[in-house]
Amino acid sequence: MSETPPKKETAPPAEAAKPAAEAKPAEGAKPAADAKPAGDAKPAEGAKPATEAKPAGDAKPAPKAVPKAAAKPKVEKKPLIDNKDGTITDPNSGLMWKQTDAWLDMHQFYTWQAHPEYVEKFNKEKFAGHSDWRIPNKADSMTLVEKGRKETVIDKNGTPFPLDPIFTEGCVSNTWISECTEEEVIRFDFKIGTDFKYPPSELWASIRLVRDLEPKKEEAPAEEAKKEQAQPEASKAEPTSAA
Repeated sequence: MSETPPKKETAPPAEAAKPAAEAKPAEGAKPAADAKPAGDAKPAEGAKPATEAKPAGDAKPAPKAVPKAAAKPKVEKKPLIDNKDGTITDPNSGLMWKQTDAWLDMHQFYTWQAHPEYVEKFNKEKFAGHSDWRIPNKADSMTLVEKGRKETVIDKNGTPFPLDPIFTEGCVSNTWISECTEEEVIRFDFKIGTDFKYPPSELWASIRLVRDLEPKKEEAPAEEAKKEQAQPEASKAEPTSAA
């Protein structure tokens, strides 16, 4: 009999892989806190809660823009008028000026105290048919000043200054003005376009006469004005006597 072949020994089946051992937390480490759902999250300390958006209907309307006032158109100055009688009319100011000054008329200057002598002379003569000539005030004098004027008049020293050449050349650039007082005297200088104050002393100046085209109306005293405003009541008719 033939011998039976020996049985091959089979390797024992591999042991099933054991699951990985659960990782142990390090000593002293605190277990992680369970994550809370988003709805339970607390705002940080000090943080202000977001305000709820208001509906469009509650929004305040923007302030209305205020329209800017339209720029006033520049009024062109009318030219001075030579009346051919030694006077100049200014249609812009309503003033009439004597075409020459005291230096050209009298070849002399005047102190403030002596200026009435010159004024009275031309009023007595009714120069150009008028007897209301006076010395100008500062506002009157300023009407002849024009900044940037290119046209000039020549003064007695041959120096040009910014005054309308319709006035006679050879004059003086200053004049007394009516704001003078006993405490201080004031000269207006057309070269610079301003006035200068001085203590009362023997100071000399020229004079340029002016008058109003229309005489100014004198205001009635306050008491008379009240009487004019008060209207007497109509007298009541007396009752007729019985027949």
